[in-house]
Amino acid sequence: MRYVVAVAETNSFTRAAERCLVVQSALSHQIARLERELGARLFDRTSRRVRLTPAGAAFLPAARQCLDAAERAAAEVASAVGEIRGRLTVGVIPTVAAVDIPAALHAFHRRHPHVRIGLRVGASEQLVEQVKEGGIEVAFLGLPVTARPEGVGTRRLAHDRLVAVVAPDHPLAGESEVDLARLSAEAFVDLPAGTAGRAQSDQAFAAAGVRREVAFEVTTVDVMMTRLIRQNLAVALLPSNYTPHLTGVVTVPVRDAPVRVEHLVWNRFTLTPAATAFLAELDLPVDPEAGGS
Repeated sequence: MRYVVAVAETNSFTRAAERCLVVQSALSHQIARLERELGARLFDRTSRRVRLTPAGAAFLPAARQCLDAAERAAAEVASAVGEIRGRLTVGVIPTVAAVDIPAALHAFHRRHPHVRIGLRVGASEQLVEQVKEGGIEVAFLGLPVTARPEGVGTRRLAHDRLVAVVAPDHPLAGESEVDLARLSAEAFVDLPAGTAGRAQSDQAFAAAGVRREVAFEVTTVDVMMTRLIRQNLAVALLPSNYTPHLTGVVTVPVRDAPVRVEHLVWNRFTLTPAATAFLAELDLPVDPEAGGS
């Protein structure tokens, strides 16, 4: 199954063999043997490419789940004898501020060097789905106060008000405070419609009874968003605890600003020893089967 997953991910028997540290003939022989056992071909092979057959596409998710289960079983045994092993993949939104994730991962790695650490950055709703599916063990989200993660364990970490972010020479840069009605006259840069990061601002403007123009949509809060603001092409609403990381822009308090809640979420059914140890490192112990609050 490990060989099948490697071929599916690399689209190559040669690269899969290199990844699995075996000769290609041995890998090909084992996959052919599995195909005979299953009674179906898992891959279409040509001189130019390798791709999954419909049978292979059906087999792949189950193979991954079996490999994950085997890895979790080995990690549980190691934990029982006092050693933390296995995998820890943490999901974060780009603007997470309640926890210093790089510093936390560094400290965890020093304490548990045998754990393979990974990080995935994405939107809150995507991270929740990946936690449910077991692709990541824990995630740190930011959601409007009206939203709550469903189908996962959850714990609220922090509340944070959004602030206006403008260029240094923007007319609002010298203001001590602004409101959403005044901001509605500005062009905005924001996350795509339908995302949790966008919803908190959309809901606030709707509640204030004003409309705004989102002229620029970006998929993450990164250099592109900051550059658009610096060039006076747009303004943004961002969490106040995140904006100290930005340079070359000015923040202005917003009187009727939306509030964001940062959440920790985890899979209630498969919290691994590595994930448990990581949360203990952060002094955030959780009940794996609890819904949280």
